[in-house]
Amino acid sequence: MPGTRLDAAVTLPGEDFSRVALTGAAVDLLRKLWGQHGPLMFHQSGGCCDGSSPMCYPAGDFITAEADVLLGLFDIADGVEPKTLEFWMSREQFNYWSHTHLTVDVVQGRGSGFSVEAPEGKRFLIRSTLMDWPS
Repeated sequence: MPGTRLDAAVTLPGEDFSRVALTGAAVDLLRKLWGQHGPLMFHQSGGCCDGSSPMCYPAGDFITAEADVLLGLFDIADGVEPKTLEFWMSREQFNYWSHTHLTVDVVQGRGSGFSVEAPEGKRFLIRSTLMDWPS
């Protein structure tokens, strides 16, 4: 899947465009991590340092609430069984980034957070671009 992009299924009411995507490298790493940890989820909280990186957790390990927005759903299956991954963002952060499209990518290096990719010597990061608003 390298070189391709997987757009999330739309989850925000009234919208018909994806706000978040995964690079092929991110999908490949997520499939590996799913095999090690089971179902996964992302949460983007904002903040400083690694708090601004997307954190990947085993599904349900990070409790979401009304203070969070479900930005998209990904099916990262590589076979018959679906593998649905949720991408959440804090509502406060969404207010700042509502005009951007986010792409989750992977780079070498370890973050200092609790994200499950840390032992792999890689970390997820967000690449953002201004939204191309549908006409």
